[in-house]
Amino acid sequence: MAAATPVIPIIDISAAGTDELDVAKALVDAAAEHGFVYIKNTGKDITAQQISNAFDLSRALFASPIEEKQKCTIQKNNQGWSGMHTETLDPSSQRVGDYKEAFNFGPFTPAHAAQQPLPSTLAAAQVAEIAQFRGACHTLCERLLHLFGAGLGVAPPDFFAASHEPDRPSGSILRFLYYPAPTAVQSSSSSSSAIEAGEVRAGAHSDYGSVTLLFRLRGQAGLEILTRAGAWEPVPVCPPGTEDDPSPPILVNIGDLLSYWTNGLLRSTVHRVTFEGDGSGGKKVIGESNSEPRYSIVYFCHPTNDTQLTAVPSTRVKEFKGGLAEANGGNPYAERKVLTADEHLKMRLQATYLQMYEKDGKTA
Repeated sequence: MAAATPVIPIIDISAAGTDELDVAKALVDAAAEHGFVYIKNTGKDITAQQISNAFDLSRALFASPIEEKQKCTIQKNNQGWSGMHTETLDPSSQRVGDYKEAFNFGPFTPAHAAQQPLPSTLAAAQVAEIAQFRGACHTLCERLLHLFGAGLGVAPPDFFAASHEPDRPSGSILRFLYYPAPTAVQSSSSSSSAIEAGEVRAGAHSDYGSVTLLFRLRGQAGLEILTRAGAWEPVPVCPPGTEDDPSPPILVNIGDLLSYWTNGLLRSTVHRVTFEGDGSGGKKVIGESNSEPRYSIVYFCHPTNDTQLTAVPSTRVKEFKGGLAEANGGNPYAERKVLTADEHLKMRLQATYLQMYEKDGKTA
């Protein structure tokens, strides 16, 4: 039997005849209640074919020889390839790092050239396609940020979007993710990386930036969120009513910085990726499995580095009584500790890549 799941709203952001302000208010209500929302009908921003092509590129990238990927090892700018157990999203409770590989793409030049090392196995046309997809993701995020501003009654409504200029330095990252099948992990020659009871594929965490776009493939299980009641619940790839869509709806979640800006009105919800039924405590969703490798694509949208995390000029935010700590239950980063977007990102990266920062005795 399928587990009870949180009823995360599905919002058509381009429905004909729908008032934009109604869409904006629905997005705000979903973000305030869950911190997550499904969006559909994004074809004018990102097409189903673009998403499919991005997943094809991701498979090809992770299939590159290990020597090629190691030439692109992740650096303190949060760009590059990270191998199994490199990243530890929940360092307070994880025995080993996450059971995944990731490739982070920073900005590209206007001519779609990468500004970071990439495997030589990627053709120039493939690099350009990744750059175009990253740009499309940012454009969609700017649209969502404008809607959040409108839904909160901010004057002007582009208060958030104006702080996310794509041509200025920021922590925005397009990330391809690959989680090997559990059977492949268990057969690994390294006993330290064999799965133990209670372990997860990616540790419990909140996202660092403003908004996150998550693209998933049908049938691939694993994502769970921490509900207000303190329970872990799965988030289906295809919620009811979207099974026949050209591609699964995009899942959008609120990051720490948008929660800071709104004093916790918009929730930065803790989430994780489990082994789903293989001793991790994960719950099953009918039609989803973790028996195969899991791929996902994420776009983390960040404001420009020097953005001051000052209070948003919104009556609804001013009247919100919950505050950061209450709204973001279970999130150790709910307390406001920094002044700028760049300071927050460095704080989070240092905790996630502790070995990288410790090896040269430096801090973020």
